[in-house]
Amino acid sequence: MKSISTTLEKFDSNLWQYHLPVPDDVATVFIEGGDRRVICEIATFRFHAALMKSKDYWFILLNSSLREKLGIQEREKVNINIEKDRSEFGHDMPEELQVLLDQDEEGNKYFRSLTMGKQRSLVYIVTKVKSSNSRLNKALAIVQHLKEVKGALDFKMLHEKIKYYNNLGK
Repeated sequence: MKSISTTLEKFDSNLWQYHLPVPDDVATVFIEGGDRRVICEIATFRFHAALMKSKDYWFILLNSSLREKLGIQEREKVNINIEKDRSEFGHDMPEELQVLLDQDEEGNKYFRSLTMGKQRSLVYIVTKVKSSNSRLNKALAIVQHLKEVKGALDFKMLHEKIKYYNNLGK
């Protein structure tokens, strides 16, 4: 684990905005081949992130909800602890999705055939929901979608499938 002091900065860009610059010598400690996933801790709040590279330096993105939770503003000094993320998906696997994948051989096969980035995105879709029932609906929609499209993930179609599953319980 490395502890650094950095400043919340903002890119002049529509793509990336608020971020925490990370010195090159610190960033390179955590990069293993193409794997740049890290776990960050600010105050007592821990979150999964990736080290990103701009033209000039490494950084960690901070979205608006994270900035609000942490209560930090642009140009504010931030102390951050960084450690290598050794989790399989860059997020904790939600129990609801894991149980479905364990029980559905075909769905699990299609899920495991996806790139790590797509697997991580699907895990995040389920993880970001607080209600167990909503996580289960999202997990069911994902597994069903993967089976219907034989693993050829289509996020637009998946979004429609999730809406359908969410409306079943109403």
